[in-house]
Amino acid sequence: MGNCHTVGPNEALVVSGGCCGSDQKTYVVGGWAWAWWLISDIQRITLEIMTLQPKCEDVETAEGVAITVTGVAQVKVMTDNDLLAYACEQFLGKSVQEIKSVVLQTLEGHLRAILGTLTVEQIYQDRDKFATLVREVAAPDVCRMGIEILSFTIKDVYDKVEYLSSLGKTQTAAVQRDADIGVAEAERDAGIREAECKKEMMDVKFLADTKMADSKRELEMQKASFNQEVNTKKAEAQLAYELQAAKEQQKIRLEEIEIEVVQRKKQITIEEKEIDRTEKELIATVKRPAEAEAYKMQQIAEGQKIKKVLTAQAEAEKIRCIGEAEANSIEAVGKAEAEKMRLKAEAYQQYGDAAKTALVLEALPKIAGKVAAPLAKTNEIVILSGEGNRVTGEVTRLLAELPVSVNALTGVDLTKMPLLQKMTGVAAV
Repeated sequence: MGNCHTVGPNEALVVSGGCCGSDQKTYVVGGWAWAWWLISDIQRITLEIMTLQPKCEDVETAEGVAITVTGVAQVKVMTDNDLLAYACEQFLGKSVQEIKSVVLQTLEGHLRAILGTLTVEQIYQDRDKFATLVREVAAPDVCRMGIEILSFTIKDVYDKVEYLSSLGKTQTAAVQRDADIGVAEAERDAGIREAECKKEMMDVKFLADTKMADSKRELEMQKASFNQEVNTKKAEAQLAYELQAAKEQQKIRLEEIEIEVVQRKKQITIEEKEIDRTEKELIATVKRPAEAEAYKMQQIAEGQKIKKVLTAQAEAEKIRCIGEAEANSIEAVGKAEAEKMRLKAEAYQQYGDAAKTALVLEALPKIAGKVAAPLAKTNEIVILSGEGNRVTGEVTRLLAELPVSVNALTGVDLTKMPLLQKMTGVAAV
């Protein structure tokens, strides 16, 4: 069992398979076809016109100018059985959008390739020719896919560097220029015609003057020719003279330069010798004396240093010797004094009171001398007394006060000595 399938003129029906396992495909456009259940495969492909808008952005032309071109193409699947078979082989089962995408990429590739072979002027000024070229180049490829290019036109051409606008300005300027030239040529023609009329009117009047002027001109031309020849010869002679003078001046200048070079070399040699002499003079007059003076000052400083060291050592030795001598002297004096005191102490112990009395008597003259020292300046002493025994009483009183004074001065109590006790007692009686 099977079904009858119909299609309109905008679709193609593809029936695959049949009875007895046949792989034959049947293509039906705007009609009907019988298909067996579970055996035949029914598919459809659109035959409607598909509008494509190919666009190539920033494509470099033959001159290297990057432009963007947009176009509009009308394509459709061809209905010829062989070509329809190619289309079904390529696009059967694909959506219209997928078919458009494949054909669009093919057109854009050819468009991009052709843009690289043309100049901007060729593309911009003859868009129809450019579109025809694209269609002719792309048609074989899309035809092998069963697609026919019905039309292809260039929609827009533009760039990002204002190259096309510059071309438009150039064209506008050219048109304006041609208009101005046309106006000028018309005015020129009018002026020429007017001048011709005036010329015809004035020809008779100026005929004689023209002949006279021609004769005068020929005369002036002859004079000018002669003057030109004379001036030429003069100029040639002057140029020859200046050229020869320049050559001689150049030779003189070369000689002067050589002389200056020799003088400069000699001057450099003299300056080098003067530098050597000045250097040796400075060494002899400044450096050597300075070194000698420095050596002298160094030796003097070393001598002063050694002198001070030796003087300090001698002074230290002197002080040490003096200190040792003084120490020895003090030690000897101390020993002598100690020996003296020891002997006195031993004598005092041996002799007892007699020795002490001897010491007192030995010290009395000294005490008396000290007491009488203020009286040494006194010429005389007058004792006034009305009594005859007044002097005796004063003497007795002095003798009585003497032990007290000795005890205060020496620490020796004379009142405890037997001899003085006896003397004091006699005096008291």
